[in-house]
Amino acid sequence: MGSPLGLIAGNGRFPFLVLDAARARGEQVVVAAIKEETEPEISQRAEHDSGIRLHWLSLGELSKLIETFQREGVSRAIMAGQVKHKQIFSSIRPDWRLAKLLLSIRTRNTDALLGAVSKVLGDEGITLLSSTSYLEPLLARAGVLTKRAPNQSEQKNVSYGRAVALHLAQYDVGQTVVIAESACVAVEAMEGTDATILRAGEIMRTLHHEDTRESFLSRALTVVKVAKPKQDLRFDVPVIGVKTIEVMRRAAATCLAIDAQRCLLLDGQRIVEAADATGIAIISSEP
Repeated sequence: MGSPLGLIAGNGRFPFLVLDAARARGEQVVVAAIKEETEPEISQRAEHDSGIRLHWLSLGELSKLIETFQREGVSRAIMAGQVKHKQIFSSIRPDWRLAKLLLSIRTRNTDALLGAVSKVLGDEGITLLSSTSYLEPLLARAGVLTKRAPNQSEQKNVSYGRAVALHLAQYDVGQTVVIAESACVAVEAMEGTDATILRAGEIMRTLHHEDTRESFLSRALTVVKVAKPKQDLRFDVPVIGVKTIEVMRRAAATCLAIDAQRCLLLDGQRIVEAADATGIAIISSEP
């Protein structure tokens, strides 16, 4: 058997999907679980599976991560699961290696930081694989994924939203915009997709509440989530899940547009079923 796979686990279900896929192939997995992010459930998984070796470390412990992987014989690794932007740039206590790296990057965004981390790992003999390597069946196929296709108004929102999101994404500002009647209601920054959608819903509720007349902007929101023009699929791959649909429902969003083959459907067909149950349209377009 070859060397074990290293898994740098962030939050959410993404790391568990990679873990399941790797174990289904019979691979040994060395998990570097981030104390500030990884779900505690991963400890139970490791206790009941001798093919998983678990190590907990803090977000700023880059040297410990490298030493752990080298000691375990890891030569290839995957980053899976979100690490909150605000955690990266405000909450961590970097060790000497990460502090040096932070001082060396020109822009303080996640692409620059994770790109620099991947280079350091590569220099130490650890190749970072695409985070979708084990999950290609969960990548969104092109076309309308739900029973309902976007209506004419939603389609206009999608076209406008994709143009705005792609322009912003090249600066690593965020990958999600929320549109109503071809007006940009909210743009994702460090708060993440779910918080952006909820903020857009609150903005629209405020608009309708403060104007005693009916606002000329429809309350129906369209959410557009794109990959960056030069998306590095080794990290920060766009993902959606059933929770995304629930958040959209709460915000009165009726349509979701994503990129084909560049967005992971973390809950598979259950996402489409949840959208169908609430009348939300999902369309996946070629980038």
